[in-house]
Amino acid sequence: MKKLIVTACMLAMVMSTLTGCVKKTQESPSEPAAGTVQGDESAAQGEASTTQLPANETQSAAVNEKELNIYTALEDEQVTDYLTEFKEQNPDVTIHITRDSTGIITSKLLAEKDNPIADVVWGLSATSLLVLKQNDMLEGYAPEGVDRILPEFKDAAEVPDWVGIDAWETAWLVNKEVLKSKGIDTVPASYEDLLDPKYEGLIAMPNPASSGTGLLTVNGILQLMGEEKGWEYLDALDKNVAVYTHSGSQPAKEAASGEYGIGISFGYRCINSASEVGPEIAEAVFPSEGSGWDVEANALIKKADQKEISKTFLDWAISDNIMQKYAENYPIVAIGVGSGVPEGYAQNPVDQLIKPMDFENLAKNRETTLDEWTLRYDAKSAQKE
Repeated sequence: MKKLIVTACMLAMVMSTLTGCVKKTQESPSEPAAGTVQGDESAAQGEASTTQLPANETQSAAVNEKELNIYTALEDEQVTDYLTEFKEQNPDVTIHITRDSTGIITSKLLAEKDNPIADVVWGLSATSLLVLKQNDMLEGYAPEGVDRILPEFKDAAEVPDWVGIDAWETAWLVNKEVLKSKGIDTVPASYEDLLDPKYEGLIAMPNPASSGTGLLTVNGILQLMGEEKGWEYLDALDKNVAVYTHSGSQPAKEAASGEYGIGISFGYRCINSASEVGPEIAEAVFPSEGSGWDVEANALIKKADQKEISKTFLDWAISDNIMQKYAENYPIVAIGVGSGVPEGYAQNPVDQLIKPMDFENLAKNRETTLDEWTLRYDAKSAQKE
């Protein structure tokens, strides 16, 4: 694993370019680590994957230090890979994973507010965690090593309610064979390019009410263009969109498989899906105007009976080894930019991000934004499974 080095220069760049913040991933998972109950494939398709405790254990689960309930929006294969070390360190702990898209996990947490099931949240968007904070659902906790987390990647309180791990951003995957079959020999490199009438019916995009990737893309466009022009752009884009999916990964996967010509998704998924089918077929594109983005972050859920194992997990989730694992998938992690940028990303990944993104304000306006988007475009949303 690569060594993360944050130089003074790079730290300054990240700090300055991320000003304004307050503060996800391949669906062919390997076998879960021993003792782990892993979310299944349906989770990535818009249906929550939740393991159920045996009936004789449900009453004691809330205070059982040998069981840990984790809600996450990380990709299935990332969850399996990342958890290996934690399970090795805590072999007697059984982990129950509930994994789904960001919007679905957020809605589930809000619905369970008065009777929370999750012990911790791992790798959910900062925007969503700020919504939970506004609903008084988070318990402040300063995990071991939090002092080295950049200010823009954690809650501003002395004892933070949430702590970030990495940033993820808008990208799209272009299936050049599909476009060629339609007589198109160009690859759209910008938001403006996506409006060309020749792409009508060829674009898949995530529904922001279900997908954090969809929401960060919409928020990025509104931030980049302003509210009025941003909604005008989304109106025009809608004419070319065939479907709005309930997973941020799905558009890239479906474009890679040839179902659509263009799949708006996020960097990690586009790069990996393009790699799976080969550069002669598919290409990952980061929009020339800049990418909308968010921070994947962790938090302790407020409950009557807190578990020490929850805090142990949150300590581990920002430790040096796991930070190195995050950096294998994302070029920007919560302690800065690593010494080696993963293949497929720009060598100056911070420059790709639309700045600033005011996550506090975006969280406050989340419902307003989603209501407006739903009113305008939800007719093209895929049926929920």
